[in-house]
Amino acid sequence: MQEKNDSRIRKVKSILVTLPKPETEKSPYYDLAKKLNLKVDFRSFIHVEGVPARDFRKDKINLADFTAVIFTSRNAADHFFRICEEMRYEVPAELKYFCLSETIALYLQKYIQYRKRKIFFGKQTAADLAEVLKKHANEKFLYPCSDMATEDTMKFLEKSGYDFTPAVLFKTVVSDLSDLAEVFYDVIAFFSPSSIQSLFKNFPDFKQNNTRIAAFGTNTSKACTDMGLIVDIDAPTPGVPSMTMAIENYIKISNK
Repeated sequence: MQEKNDSRIRKVKSILVTLPKPETEKSPYYDLAKKLNLKVDFRSFIHVEGVPARDFRKDKINLADFTAVIFTSRNAADHFFRICEEMRYEVPAELKYFCLSETIALYLQKYIQYRKRKIFFGKQTAADLAEVLKKHANEKFLYPCSDMATEDTMKFLEKSGYDFTPAVLFKTVVSDLSDLAEVFYDVIAFFSPSSIQSLFKNFPDFKQNNTRIAAFGTNTSKACTDMGLIVDIDAPTPGVPSMTMAIENYIKISNK
């Protein structure tokens, strides 16, 4: 997978977003495509696979030991309730739920009676939950996570001295991208270091040439530069909070 060898300043006509395709047509990427007459495709470079109950048992984590659970994503919630079902563990009604965002908290309605449970949420990070967690410092927390757990959350919980146990319930796996070998895009948008790893695992000889790289977050940007890629579009930046906004600003200049 590589871009045709033209000038790097040529107009942007196609974008590959390394995320799953939105479930509805209500996506800022579709709006961007329509507004600027672009071809926008979606393809997740990584996917999640659940850790089977037989493997989870090897960690010797007793679910009944915990009085609260911390969810950093909907994936974490999905796999927590999945593992409970596989372990035939009935989640107690008094279990407390601490979620990084309101979106995750509301997602719990898929599994529990929302109004009858003790659910707390922050704005986006574990630090946002600081005040709430302080009031529940004596809880024994289970932290469902992937094999690539977010370091910021782990560091916050450790630094704050909370009694928590990480439980790897799902793994981030590289997707098979072989069908993209002869496909070319003007811009590829990345959102995690794992996606960069997937790119080079699928295409070890990948050459950027004149493909423009968009990277969301400092960790993703660093992963790009570590692999010798030039990051043309950075997000978020002051005044430009979203990837779509950053791409639009770049295209307004490149497509003049």
